[in-house]
Amino acid sequence: MGITETAGESSARKTRRRAPKSIESLDADILCIIFSFLDLFDLVHCTVVCNSWHAVIKKLKLLQSSCRRMHQLGSTSLEQPREIDVEDFAMKHHKMALLRGRIEIERWEAHSHRIWRRSGQRSIFPSREGTIPKGLCMRYIDPEAVVGCEDGTARIFDMYSKTCSQIIRTHGGPITCLSLSDSQLFLSGSSLGRVTVSDPLLDQPVATLKSTITAGGIQTICFNQGSNLAFSGTTAGYVSCWDLRKMRQVWENRVSPNVVYSIQQLKNDTSVMVGGGIDGVLRFVDQKSGRVLSSCIMDDKVSTVLRRQSQVVVEKRRGKRVSQDVEIDKIERKTRPQISCVAMGMKKVVTAHSGKFISVWKFNHS
Repeated sequence: MGITETAGESSARKTRRRAPKSIESLDADILCIIFSFLDLFDLVHCTVVCNSWHAVIKKLKLLQSSCRRMHQLGSTSLEQPREIDVEDFAMKHHKMALLRGRIEIERWEAHSHRIWRRSGQRSIFPSREGTIPKGLCMRYIDPEAVVGCEDGTARIFDMYSKTCSQIIRTHGGPITCLSLSDSQLFLSGSSLGRVTVSDPLLDQPVATLKSTITAGGIQTICFNQGSNLAFSGTTAGYVSCWDLRKMRQVWENRVSPNVVYSIQQLKNDTSVMVGGGIDGVLRFVDQKSGRVLSSCIMDDKVSTVLRRQSQVVVEKRRGKRVSQDVEIDKIERKTRPQISCVAMGMKKVVTAHSGKFISVWKFNHS
């Protein structure tokens, strides 16, 4: 005679079977075992997944333990390491990977959808029937967007009401690039070769920064909050550095024989920044001196082609480093497609190219 099951028991069993497992349901001891297999950077990623994971990692000081393991692997000394600054250690490891690590690149074709563009009908702002001059660049910090216009004005828009709240004249010529700071100051560059520092509260520029060399129009600007240094790239291949506390130039150096379209650095990093331009070479530059530390290009061979769920075709390539004295024009053009924009992450760089594709450069030093 078989054992029968009531409807209630059957329903309860199905409910238990269907109940999804939560990442927060894992025991702290189990998490500790799992986390012990991860390296420092994977652990950092895990700290922002949820509060319970962050609490386990912090309570057990797993980041510090990971730092000590990495320190001991890279050191021949038998002495007990001193207390390690996790952020400083991570930045040093990040720099080492960028300058010495092997390079893997994923590349795919970009889509044409965007919230704003220099020409065309699509816009998040009302047209005002042609009363607003052509915008050439835009930067955004919630809730405001600053648009640099061809008439030399910077127009500040409220992103929620879509209204222009302020107009500041910063240049006598077109504004070609912008950079915003957390303190509400913003920097703008022009085709005339000047950079202005503006404060929206004063309705006018606070200072004008001019190159000591006639180095072409300003093409790109970035601002480092940690060091209060601003960097600009020009159409003649120069990169300049200014100390905004003293409003003076720190250094100026020609890093490329051609236009530098984009420069960027990791938010908390005061050592290295990355730049790209018309010659297609990805360059890492010392923030303190302007010296080029490493130059990278793509390998011409595609190692793997992946097709993802959205039918996006992803090419996998290797990257390679080139010496500083190499003649760039003699390198095949297909290994150095023009770089129009760069963004830096931890041990990786994202580049956008004029051929309408995007590349992710991953640097692994182990």
